[in-house]
Amino acid sequence: MSKQQALANSWPIRILFVLLLVWALTPWANSAAALVVGLLFRHFLGHPFLSHSQKAVKKLLKVAVIGLGFGISAQEALQVGQEGFLLTVFSISLTLSLAFIIGRLLKMPRRESHLIGSGTAICGGSAIAAVAPVVNASERNISTALGVVFILNSIALVLFPLLGQAIGLSQADFGLWAAIAIHDTSSVVGAAHSYGEEALKVATTVKLARALWIIPIALLSAYWFKGEQKKIKIPYFIGGFLIAILINSYTPFPDVLSAGIKQAAKALLVLTLFLIGSNLSLEQMKQAGLKALSLGIALWLIISLTSLFWILYL
Repeated sequence: MSKQQALANSWPIRILFVLLLVWALTPWANSAAALVVGLLFRHFLGHPFLSHSQKAVKKLLKVAVIGLGFGISAQEALQVGQEGFLLTVFSISLTLSLAFIIGRLLKMPRRESHLIGSGTAICGGSAIAAVAPVVNASERNISTALGVVFILNSIALVLFPLLGQAIGLSQADFGLWAAIAIHDTSSVVGAAHSYGEEALKVATTVKLARALWIIPIALLSAYWFKGEQKKIKIPYFIGGFLIAILINSYTPFPDVLSAGIKQAAKALLVLTLFLIGSNLSLEQMKQAGLKALSLGIALWLIISLTSLFWILYL
């Protein structure tokens, strides 16, 4: 057992970790701060509950996203979905095409560049997990793609709200931009949450609609790589989000209860982002590799700038 792991397993560090979990649920915590505190905790003190934390992140994020649905009306969801449809199609097509071209120029393994492109184009780790089996990707391909996406997600969560404010983006424009240009749902919702209420509604709706593209992209990937037709992992919590919207819009569900669920979902999201930060290690960052990281950054910059131009001028 390493010295850091021994430190992480000590009772004072365990108690401190639990206290930070409680802090993440309070109004004094926000998305960016929670992620950064989690990163620093893992780097300097280790992680006393790593295996439990990794399992909890997936479940907590789904519950938080479903809860956010109680703060959105069906009319808002339809309007936002229609406005973001063409930009979604354009950005997915552009990202996957560029991933192939740049990957070839960098002489990267084709499956690896495709996984990074899929994660950037659709919804980060969920898309990588769905596409990997149908293209017969190796464990190294998967871990590299996940590492790149996770690093860029962490940066985006802190950076995007600052850029949005500097540019002067409206709530709606920032929500749309975050949903298109940030990879994982957790970071999209976290960045939008720190930007404002309207941004959160737009970002969550567009991002989850975008996540449905996992299905056609996975099927096309199986054809392109001539892999076996394996089971595609579909993010079923999107259905829960839609059901929450319908309940909020078309049933006599008490407004005070909807507001309470939405507020609890926001707090749960911040807690989830603290756990995500605490799960990230320097070893994961190093494992990504220079070529894979270069591809991820190039795709991220291109899709961020082109989608921002689309939102502002088209």
